[in-house]
Amino acid sequence: MRNVVLVHGAYADGSSWSDVVERLQAAGLNVTSVQNPLTSLADDVAATRRALAVQDGPTVLAAHSWAGTVISEAGLAPNVTALVYVAARAPDAGEDYAALAARFPTPPANAGIVKSGDFEQLSKEAFLRDFAGDVPRSRALGLYAVQGPISSSLFSSKTSVAAWRHRPTWYAVSKNDRTTAPELERFLAARMGATTVELDSGHLSIVSHPAAIAELILSAAAARTQVPLAPSPAPVPTHHSVTG
Repeated sequence: MRNVVLVHGAYADGSSWSDVVERLQAAGLNVTSVQNPLTSLADDVAATRRALAVQDGPTVLAAHSWAGTVISEAGLAPNVTALVYVAARAPDAGEDYAALAARFPTPPANAGIVKSGDFEQLSKEAFLRDFAGDVPRSRALGLYAVQGPISSSLFSSKTSVAAWRHRPTWYAVSKNDRTTAPELERFLAARMGATTVELDSGHLSIVSHPAAIAELILSAAAARTQVPLAPSPAPVPTHHSVTG
């Protein structure tokens, strides 16, 4: 049986993947949704590596948002056959991601960050409008209630490797994203040579477009049955749009 490990981003928890999990399980895959502590890159990578270590056989590793940084660090585990990025960060090894992001439009959600001690999260207004803007309000309020506060130093972390340079990659761009600039997402997808889809979605496409995200992950699961024995060149990018 093929395995999928899902890694959630900042301001969220593992339940944000629940609608995708249901669809992947229905397709016969063994699915694990990691619970990131969001206290440091090292802590999140450790949680992901623990999940990968208990998988029996080839595994697709998928990330939403901040978790793209996590899988870029953890994705060279020997059982990982493919990486899926969903509106996700994808830093190069040692890259100053904040400096890279500054080259693109500033997303509205940035103005809604609220700090408390050494942690921060999104205000209720920013969460509902900019993070979960196309999610039904009742569901968005539930997600807000389980929002994972992040360490204030989390986003300044740097990776030591870029797993996307050595594994086949897929990327889902959110065209209406107000948390990560869509222009930045397109740049990252093109840089890694990912098979790319564009969704008429806000940042939380894993909630508002779970069928499309599940389909992308299933494509990654079907594309490669053997773990690469050595780093391979990035695949030629393909690109199409998905609406609805």
